[in-house]
Amino acid sequence: MIEFINFHLIPGLVLGSIYALGAIGVTLTFGILRFANFAHGETMTLGVYFTLSLIILTGLHPLVVMPLAMALTTIVILGVDRVFYKPLRAAPTVVLVMASFGLMLMVRSAIQFTWGVQLTSLSTGIVKPYIFFDALRISPKHVMIIIATILLMLVVHFLLTRTRMGKAMRAMADSPELARLTGIDTEAVVRMTWIIGTCLATAAGVFLAIDTHVETLMGYKLLLPMFAAAILGGIGRPYGAVAGGLIIGVVEELSTYAWIGDGPLLNPGYKAGVAFAIMVVMLIWRPSGLFRGRVF
Repeated sequence: MIEFINFHLIPGLVLGSIYALGAIGVTLTFGILRFANFAHGETMTLGVYFTLSLIILTGLHPLVVMPLAMALTTIVILGVDRVFYKPLRAAPTVVLVMASFGLMLMVRSAIQFTWGVQLTSLSTGIVKPYIFFDALRISPKHVMIIIATILLMLVVHFLLTRTRMGKAMRAMADSPELARLTGIDTEAVVRMTWIIGTCLATAAGVFLAIDTHVETLMGYKLLLPMFAAAILGGIGRPYGAVAGGLIIGVVEELSTYAWIGDGPLLNPGYKAGVAFAIMVVMLIWRPSGLFRGRVF
């Protein structure tokens, strides 16, 4: 049982936390802007490389420089929205989707050209785990990731439920036309959507890099699980994205546990297939997701 908790349940919660942060941006973009943003993974990667550069310049901890990396990434993404997405606001959804796919390739190429393609890390050295009851071992980085994720989710909850902008975002998600008629500044809502999604994507990327390593394809590899989490929870439902991310992260890790016999139930290389399978089943069984999100 202790091995199950140490090597499967806790890593699953950590991975699910990362998925949840990324999925919130996906579901907000889909719910408010009405298109699937395939460049969201590259936003995550860009935020990680900004963080890496700041660490090299300052020598500070990743969490210390992460807010500045969020700001830099947000500036880039707001510029991208103005240049690439704003002229296409009234275009059919498929046009925006293809634009995001092209932007994904452009941003990835820019990252590879600027920072290179070699693997690197945000942290160095080996840190001893916290030990409880002589057997339960929890890595300090996992504790940090889970606590930071909870704090970020509380901030998002406050923004969406306690601020005027959050209410405007919910109104625009329900009906853009009605929101516009009631005097809501829809462009301000769009900007706030990008800001929230970008900051959370940056945080998700930094947490993933702390837990593993930095590479130019890290955001792309998380794109499918993030979309699966958003669909599982319900498109346009931030809380559903959180639940979906946690479920998929935990299920992915538990799928490699030795439930039958001595070997893993699934080869770890097939974990991404678990997220895809969950997404397909949910689309067939309940397209609106667990939290009854939008169906387009």
